[in-house]
Amino acid sequence: MIKEIEYFLSGKINEECGVFGVFNVEDAAQLTYYGLHSLQHRGQEGAGIASSHEGNIIREKGEGLVTEVFNTERIAKLPGNMSIGHVRYSITGGGGIENVQPILVRSHTGDFVIAHNGNIVNAKELKMQLEAMGSIFHTTSDSEIIGHLIQREVGDFHEKILKALPKLEGAFSFLIMNGENLFVIRDKNGFRPLSMGKLEDGYVFSSESSAFEIVGADYIRSLKPAEVLKVSKNGIESLQYTDCTQDKMCSMEYIYFSRPDSSINGLNVHTSRRSCGAILAKESPIEADIVIGVPDSSLSSAMGYSDFSGIPYEMGLVKNRYVGRTFIKPNQHQRERGVKMKLSAMEAVVKGKRVVLVDDSIVRGTTSKHIIKLLKDAGAKEVHMRIASSPIISPCFYGVDTSTYNELISTRLSPKELGEYIGADSLAFLSNDGMIEGLGKNICLACFTGKYPTSMFSLLENLKR
Repeated sequence: MIKEIEYFLSGKINEECGVFGVFNVEDAAQLTYYGLHSLQHRGQEGAGIASSHEGNIIREKGEGLVTEVFNTERIAKLPGNMSIGHVRYSITGGGGIENVQPILVRSHTGDFVIAHNGNIVNAKELKMQLEAMGSIFHTTSDSEIIGHLIQREVGDFHEKILKALPKLEGAFSFLIMNGENLFVIRDKNGFRPLSMGKLEDGYVFSSESSAFEIVGADYIRSLKPAEVLKVSKNGIESLQYTDCTQDKMCSMEYIYFSRPDSSINGLNVHTSRRSCGAILAKESPIEADIVIGVPDSSLSSAMGYSDFSGIPYEMGLVKNRYVGRTFIKPNQHQRERGVKMKLSAMEAVVKGKRVVLVDDSIVRGTTSKHIIKLLKDAGAKEVHMRIASSPIISPCFYGVDTSTYNELISTRLSPKELGEYIGADSLAFLSNDGMIEGLGKNICLACFTGKYPTSMFSLLENLKR
């Protein structure tokens, strides 16, 4: 059975991105650049910024990191006091400059741009309907669908947006900007985070609240599920595009994606991870000499494990800060190469020690297997792996990087078998109840339970068992 999981079919990889917007603040594009830089962990394949100047939309974008795409000269091409930006994590087979956002829609009624974080689960059905009605798509991104839906509605621009949104199912946080106004939208399920801040006489909006500190803005609040904000020279108008809402924040936002200094729905990410680590120690104790975490998203959980267990917390792994996140690499080969470049073990800390290794999750097993080997090669006597989330047993269709069963090692192996495969002396996961205790009840646990909070349409075709 071990040999059967040595190779994973790559499958389709969904995107996890970041959006940032500025309204009525001087040098808005420059601020958007700083905001995107603080969201770089959410996507490293491409970046784009669009600004509005005297009613005209100007856009600059490119493949690569924010600092690689933008320099002083490119930012200078984006004048105006209103801007939106996007960092992208590309879909396999869906990369390329044409898919880098913001997406620009040109229209005789006025141009507009769209920046989107998340995944539209009924994208295939909608695209087929739109193409049958004559729509022509220029990208393979599902984000373009919202532009076509808006254009087919009647009324002023705000009315068209409100009429188009109920047709979308899934996870999305949108920033839509035309020549005069900024529209800020969160999906009816509350899957994706989107926050609002105040800066001088204007406003800023971000996938994560941690970006506000970078630009000097004050956090105001998170948008509510199905909320649509129209931000104009007359102020902010708040509407709901539907009353059928639920609050099901993606649990992986707390577990992995978000920065520890971000707050989501009023809960600090570092605090939530530390709580999960303490609960994990209560549920799965072990005799050991030190506790270490996998940088960076697992350090808070490791601290929590140490707090509850009384086992000293140590820095046993060192991260190369110039290597990106392996979980959001677009294919398995790049992920494996990234892991090898990413971490090194501190022999002086781990040699001869019984180590509790805390990580946030196990998806494919690539990272875990390599890290345990690193620690044992550095002289660790034992490595007991503890995961601050439950086994991931179901694909996610809402914008997380797991869209086929083939990618999920816990669908094939029990915790005992998985522990043997990755070379751990023992392996234990946080329970579903433990996650709810640490993260709150208003979270989506679909990838851990297989119980999806929305209709799945024809998505089962993509499972590729």
